Amino acid sequence: MSQYDRVKVRDVMANTYAVVDGLTTVYEAIQLAKEKQIKALIVAKRHDDDEFGIVLMNDIAKKVLANNRSLERTNIYEIMTKPALGVEPEMKVKNCARLFERFGISRAPVIENGQVIGMVSYNNMVVNGLLSDTE
Repeated sequence: MSQYDRVKVRDVMANTYAVVDGLTTVYEAIQLAKEKQIKALIVAKRHDDDEFGIVLMNDIAKKVLANNRSLERTNIYEIMTKPALGVEPEMKVKNCARLFERFGISRAPVIENGQVIGMVSYNNMVVNGLLSDTE
């Protein structure tokens, strides 16, 4: 068993994340992301049968800034990715990295019992997962 078989998403995920409503403006979202020092926002479900969405800062750059759209008049739901690909906290980080590679994503919400409990990224996996055993 390699060291990568022991490390799970729960062990490396970030506990700093923000959940916003889809009607939040991009301007408000940027302010929140800056305040919390995060690079992605989770978009809340509208009802129990809905799915979470996600907005990365590069989504804002590509879909708002590059297209000269108004920060105050563009809502998050207009630029979000939905459904967001969520991961289980007990997933091994090596499998999470494979999932990210396969689907071309760089971060995902960690979902347990239908609720977001954290956020995981490649950076979390490498810095918090791989380096934790070497120190």
